[in-house]
Amino acid sequence: MLPYHKNWLRRFPSFASLARASENDVLHAWQGLGYYTRARNLHATAKLVANRHGGCFPRALGEIQKLPGIGKYTAHAIGTFVFNQSVPIVEANVSRVLSRVFNSRTPIDSTDGRNALWNYAARLVPRKSSAQYNSALLDLGALICLPRNPKCGICPVKNFCSAKDPESLPIRRPRPETKRLIERHAWNVRQNRILLQPADHRWRGMWILPQLNGRKKGNDEIYNGSFPFTNHQITLQVFRMKSRKIYNRRARWFSRRELESIPIPSPHRRAIEQLLANA
Repeated sequence: MLPYHKNWLRRFPSFASLARASENDVLHAWQGLGYYTRARNLHATAKLVANRHGGCFPRALGEIQKLPGIGKYTAHAIGTFVFNQSVPIVEANVSRVLSRVFNSRTPIDSTDGRNALWNYAARLVPRKSSAQYNSALLDLGALICLPRNPKCGICPVKNFCSAKDPESLPIRRPRPETKRLIERHAWNVRQNRILLQPADHRWRGMWILPQLNGRKKGNDEIYNGSFPFTNHQITLQVFRMKSRKIYNRRARWFSRRELESIPIPSPHRRAIEQLLANA
């Protein structure tokens, strides 16, 4: 994360600079991280902070949670770590610690389980130095109260832990079965320029190889890769196609140099780089 963080702050050192940036620049800086909705929300939040809050980030939790993409955990994390407010935080590491300390048998990914964890966290957070406390709680889960082989022998809160079988906690509901999808796209190069189209839905605002409809047969497949996306495992197939067979009015031709300055999702950029190297 550190290279991304440094590059992001170099390009967008303030809310005002991020608010002025184009969506193309924002997505280009974010590419490779996935979860592109977060980049769009961060961009929208910067505009609201710059235009509605006079460039100053709001301090009240209620106002923070009104900003795009900011839920309870993020709002509380900002409250405690930025403004040193006495508020609890609950994320993966904290959930594991609290589930074991209180021996909670309710699935943490259920409504009742999440509510219970927030109630436990609120009971424990101190009135002062909440940032140090919450940071320590995060580190306790990350370094000591591990998912497997927890280091109970050196745990500083072992005398308060109620878990009889720590590795069995926290409890989660069964995960949905991984769905496998195949996505087919076209490869077309003309005069050293590559044909791309704007993406919809998942990668909205970015450029991808043109989509193909239906199954393709024969030996024209020139790339095959896979990548995970939420509970899906997606196979990306690329076929050599002539541009006249690709019907998309929004498709554009890009030079190799232009590819460096436009946002392209990592699975498609890997495919493009490999195909260019093979060519």
